[in-house]
Amino acid sequence: QVQLQESGPGLMKPSQTLSLLCTVSGGSILTTGYSWSWIRQPPGKGLQWIGYITWSGNAVYAPSLKSRTSIARETSKNQLTLHVSSVTPEDTAVYYCARRDTAARYDYWGQGTQVTVST
Repeated sequence: QVQLQESGPGLMKPSQTLSLLCTVSGGSILTTGYSWSWIRQPPGKGLQWIGYITWSGNAVYAPSLKSRTSIARETSKNQLTLHVSSVTPEDTAVYYCARRDTAARYDYWGQGTQVTVST
């Protein structure tokens, strides 16, 4: 059973850089064919895909966030990271990490972590 657990700062101020961690257990982030995504849900809105990193280390980003976003991995710890620079209140959301399988289905999700950007 694969489990994902997000962790992050909770409350931030505008212009800061958001850093989130996703710790994966029960499966390796290096397993061939899988990718690991970051997805967020702003209050009252639908899910917004942020980007993903593949088992081989290639990262792909949503065009609207590409200039401010970086996804990386720490293979020795089986962890993923998300960095979003210059945050604004519009970045307030629940942030999830999820595994996407070889059929492009999101088969495992973390419970999500709330990030609030406020002065």
